[in-house]
Amino acid sequence: MGDPVVAPRRAIVLPTDAEQRQRLLEISRSRTEPTSRVERARIILAYLQNPSGYAVARTIGVTQQTVTRCLERAAELGVIEALDDRPRAGRDPVIAAEAKTWLVALACRKARELGYPHELWTTRLLAAHARQHGPAAGHPSLGKLAQGTVCKILAEHEVKPHKLRYYLEQRDPEFEPKMAEILCVYRQVAMLRAEGGAPRAKPAPAGSSPSSLTCIS
Repeated sequence: MGDPVVAPRRAIVLPTDAEQRQRLLEISRSRTEPTSRVERARIILAYLQNPSGYAVARTIGVTQQTVTRCLERAAELGVIEALDDRPRAGRDPVIAAEAKTWLVALACRKARELGYPHELWTTRLLAAHARQHGPAAGHPSLGKLAQGTVCKILAEHEVKPHKLRYYLEQRDPEFEPKMAEILCVYRQVAMLRAEGGAPRAKPAPAGSSPSSLTCIS
């Protein structure tokens, strides 16, 4: 008997345009995007350059099954849409407003102050710290905090710990309640701005609390 005939693998076609490829390149090099999105962008880009699942798996350092799943999903949904995680069963836990305030205040501190070797936070480190310490601080909704959720919460408040240096002085023992009030004002201003009627910022009254939050590029 002769050797069995092995059918060639069917190539997965991924239609893309220049704008999509540029977006994939940006995500693949990002330090702020979730790791899963970065990895999938790298897989798709590598496959567009060399349409071999085996070669892509070796280049990226993942299994060939991972590559195949990513490519099949990209062919079904589109190369950008396929970067996101599949929806999980059940509802995601609701992150309370107080928990978001705690997380934003944490992001505005230096990671080194809490015993980490880095001066600035990464979203992955911030998520891990919040999962470990958030519930003990009275925020159980942070117990399963995902890195992608951290990115969304910080984006809502325009906080970028990986790009900015933050100097936070906590001289006032009532710092956390006052921080909550400040963020509440920010939300109100954002709502007014969305309605086209944002008021002009007023100078802080004399004798205000010495607690301050200063963000420096």
